[in-house]
Amino acid sequence: MPVVDEIDHHVLRLLREDGRRTFSEMAELVGLSVAAVKRRVDRLREIGVIKGFTVQIDYARLGWGIEAFTELRYPGTTPVSEIVRTATEVPEVQAVFTIAGDPDALIHVRVRDLSHLQQVIDRLRRAGDVTGTKTLLVLGSWTREALSGTPS
Repeated sequence: MPVVDEIDHHVLRLLREDGRRTFSEMAELVGLSVAAVKRRVDRLREIGVIKGFTVQIDYARLGWGIEAFTELRYPGTTPVSEIVRTATEVPEVQAVFTIAGDPDALIHVRVRDLSHLQQVIDRLRRAGDVTGTKTLLVLGSWTREALSGTPS
């Protein structure tokens, strides 16, 4: 395991809040020089702790305001690669989590409205060897990465 100290964790928290935060701003907040902060970020990237930088999107403002999680069940002989393939072929799928136990996978979907959600679920039910689904509609969410830290 790479050595990651408290200052590294502080830098990571700052970047989680704003991936475009400057080295100078972070340097002031963590009490190091700009060059020292840059070296830390570069090292965290090199050792794979920082995998990339991203943007947070308000999907509701783009017309994709409904989120859901759908459990997928497959026959016991279905390879994991088939489970992943089935879900990733549907463009509304945001993420696929293969999991132990029942169900076999949990997928995160974003859709325009409930009718669109029904179409996506129907498409998933017809895909591959899916033997069953259960869908959970998201009413609100909170993530550690969220800027405000409060539920939305």
